Formats: sequence, C-alpha cells, structure tokens
Amino acid sequence: MSDGGILSGPIDLDPGPKRPSYPKVAAKPGLSVVYQPRRIAGTVLGMRGDVVELRDHSGRDHRIRHRPGMFAIDGTSVELVVARARPAEPDEPKLTASGSIDTGPIPARVARASRILVEGIHDAELVEFVWGDDLRVEGVVVEQMEGMDDLAAVVLSFQPRPGRRLGILLDHLIPGTKESRVADTINHPDVLITGHPWVDVWQAVRPTALGIEAWPEIPLGTPWKEGVIAALGVTDHPGRFWKQVLGSVSTYADLEPELVGAVEQLIDFVTEPAR
Repeated sequence: MSDGGILSGPIDLDPGPKRPSYPKVAAKPGLSVVYQPRRIAGTVLGMRGDVVELRDHSGRDHRIRHRPGMFAIDGTSVELVVARARPAEPDEPKLTASGSIDTGPIPARVARASRILVEGIHDAELVEFVWGDDLRVEGVVVEQMEGMDDLAAVVLSFQPRPGRRLGILLDHLIPGTKESRVADTINHPDVLITGHPWVDVWQAVRPTALGIEAWPEIPLGTPWKEGVIAALGVTDHPGRFWKQVLGSVSTYADLEPELVGAVEQLIDFVTEPAR
C-alpha cells in the first residue's frame, strides 16, 4: 500500500528532450544581431513584449516575433529580452527629451531675433515637447505659419539678415510636391528650409511608440487625419487623438530620424553666430 510519499507515483524514466537555454541579452537600440531563420543582419531598434524591431543593412525595418535562439550575436545564439531602464548613477548627467545634457532649471535666455517657423499647431507642440529645453537655453522661439502657401510673403515680411535668421520646417518635403516647389522659390543666405517626407507630422512619430505596426495608407482625396482615425478604429476627433499621439513620445528616439535631423539642422542654423 502506498504511503503517499514522493516516490509513490510512477517514475518518468524518459522526460523527453530538454529545452535548450541561451544567454539572455538585453535588446538595446543599436545592438547588432542576425535573425538566423532568414539570415537578416541588422540593428535592433527596440523590443516590445515578444516583438523585436530590426533595421537591416539596407535600411528596411522588420518586426519579428521573438523565440529564444532565433537571433545570434557574433555567431552565438541568444535569447533577447526587453531592455530595462537603468537608474541613473549619482554622477551621471540627466538628459533632456532631445538627448542634450539637462542643465537644470536655469532662466530662459532672452529671445533671439532669429526664429523657427513650422506649419501648424501639432508641429509646434511636438518640437516644443522634444526640443523645448534646448530652445529656451538658446533663446529660440518657434512660431506656426498656419500652412505654407504664402511662404514667400512670410519670408519677405520677416526680413531675414545676419543675426536675424529664419529656419522653416515643412511637411511632405520631397521632390515633385507642392511643398518642394514652393521651397525652391526661396533663395536667401539667412533662410534655411528643411522638412520631413510625410503628409503630416503625426507620421514622424514612430508607429511602435503608439503600439501599431504602421501608419495606415490613406487614399488620395480622403482627409488624411480623419482617414487615419477611421482606419485605426478610433472614435476621437483629430485634436483629441493628437494628444494620444503626442503622449506616446518620451524622447527623440520615439521620432523618425528624418524629423530629428531636420529640426536639429534648423536649431544649429538659427543659433550660429552672426558673421
């Protein structure tokens, strides 16, 4: 009769193959890996849950559901894990949302004569959120134009000159667009126009920050913002949904590099000492 002890049940003499284990590696942005099933070599952009975002060497982005051993580093199969934020060391500088060293609560500099112009309120809010600390330190004011159809008149009325430079950020600045044609009419040494390739600045927020795979493709003739909201199944109006989009941004790393580069070019331009 069994006494109910640990040896009272049947003994499994063949438990089956053991699941292999792999070294755990944090999936930090910039980590070089190879996705072994398809031999895709690239750089990790981030990891959310069990999905790894990888940019291959040709610049194409891939979203890959992770399984232990599928990725390799220097020929060694590994298990990628979500990178956890590391508490800052006491002597480690704190960074702003733009990646600059946070100098603490210092008074804003008196505004320069130079300005940065953006097309609309959403552009202005995004630039202020990410680069606001830098702009206050430098004394740079960002103003919205409410569109860019009268760009030549805006530049003329501003009267740019050395020490009074004008930086302009445009949406959809790619060859052949209305924006690029208007920008090409501006030729002044104290005016710099940069931009990003998307129809709206919403798309400069990386989809992964919002938890979506990609921004929806909206047919020509459909209002873009309303089309996006409908495609995503959102019931809010555009102004309210924008708050959700903006709230998904923590730092410049949540933005597409084209926008980051365009804004930083403008800041450098308008803060360059007068010649």
